[in-house]
This record gives sequence, C-alpha cells and structure tokens, in this order.
Amino acid sequence: MPADAAPRTENSPMLKDRYEDVLRRVGEAARRSGRRPEDIIVVAVTKKASMDLVRELFELGHRHFGENRVQQLAARAAQIEEYRERIDEHPVSSGRSAPDSPLWHMVGALQRNKVRKATETCRLIHSVDSLRLAEEIQIQSSKRDRVTEVLIEVNFGEVQKSGIAAPAVRHLVDQMGSMLNVRVRGLMCMAPDTEDQALVRNTFERCHEVFEDVRKFIRESDRIDILSMGMSNDFETAIECGANLVRIGHAIVGDPVVESGEDEPDLD
Repeated sequence: MPADAAPRTENSPMLKDRYEDVLRRVGEAARRSGRRPEDIIVVAVTKKASMDLVRELFELGHRHFGENRVQQLAARAAQIEEYRERIDEHPVSSGRSAPDSPLWHMVGALQRNKVRKATETCRLIHSVDSLRLAEEIQIQSSKRDRVTEVLIEVNFGEVQKSGIAAPAVRHLVDQMGSMLNVRVRGLMCMAPDTEDQALVRNTFERCHEVFEDVRKFIRESDRIDILSMGMSNDFETAIECGANLVRIGHAIVGDPVVESGEDEPDLD
C-alpha cells in the first residue's frame, strides 16, 4: 500500500468482545426499564486509552466519545478527523468512503479558561455547575455564532465532587434560559464511590426526580431530554433508574494506557 494511502486498522478481539458485551448489557437494562436499546446513548470515555484503541473503536462503528481534559479531546478529535480525510482521499485503496465524524463529549470538570477550546469541538458539555461557567460558554459560543449544548451537573451531598445542589438546579436552568448560545439539554450526576448499591440506586433515583421536576418547570420540556448517569461499575442500575446516556470507560477500553505526554498538565 502506498505510504500515503488510507490506513485500515485491525480490530482487537478483546476490544470487540468488551464493546459488544457492554452493548448487550445496555440493551438488557433498557428492556428491563421498558425502553429500547437504541434509546440509550453510550459514550465511550477514552481518557486513558491509546489513540490506536480509539481508532479501533471508531472502526467498530462507535461514534460517541468522551474525554475528561479539553486538550486531549481536541487533539484526539483532530487525529480522528485526519484519519477520516485520509480514507476519503483514498476510497479505492481503503475500499470504503469516509465514515461519519464522531461526536465528542466533555465529561470532566471544565475550567473557565478552557471553555474557548471546548466550544470549538464538543458536541455536549456534561459538567456545567455554575452560572459563571455558563456565562463563559455563552460568551465563547456567541463569538463563533454557534449554540453549545450542555448538561447541568448535580451533586447529592459529596463535598469532594463538583456539581450544584439539587434544590438549586431549577434556578440555574431559569437563569440560563435567556442565553442565546447555550442550550440546556439535561442533567448529569455521578454516584458515590461505594459498594453500597442501595445508596448508588438512591442517588440515581433522586437525580431522575430532579430531571423530571426540571422538565415540568421548563415550558419547552422537550428540549430537556438527556439524563447522563452511570459509568462502568453502575451503568445498568443507572439505566434502570432512567438514564438515557451512560459514560463507560474501562468496561469498554480495558486497562489504562497512558501515552507519552498524556499525563502532563492540561495547558492551552
């Protein structure tokens, strides 16, 4: 194959098996909660995966990817886009046309000085936890004449985690209602890091209650339609409690692989 021909990855059997197992479990949890598997968005959190693995997962047809750091998200988005372009430039040698672009999710805490870069690439920002952050997203989005979609992160009493208290969610949604370049799509929460499954389920149930309360409060409730809950250890419980988006890392990507430079500070 010519040096500049489009690459073709060989998918790792272990990755394929893990990925298919997660999709199976998501489907079963969806059916238990009276929904269809396709009603649930699976975001593959690839923050500690190698770039080769990200490409393999993309080759398997996955399109929703999540990162915790803006710098790494932007770099990986650029690499996947370059990969797509190379396929498009060499349709004969690759045997296919370029696949659809992935959708990138910012799932980690977002600092205001990183908002500019986040609004350039992100499909959805999961971690809005203050009016000041929302205002910065509005400023940067208006400069690009685009609407940035966000989730409000809710914290159920864990002081070591970010997020706003449940009673304050409705007020923040109301304050953001006048922003022309920010659209609230729903809520996000994290369960406590505990073996107590009753506590995990209770957290998800409470977040679902807040989600439904906000939907009743908002006049155009159909635009509040994403409830992001659940990670590798608890996504089935989250789906049973109403989540329609789950953020799954090691259950898909396996053991962490930190590439050169990925453990450096996230600096613009």
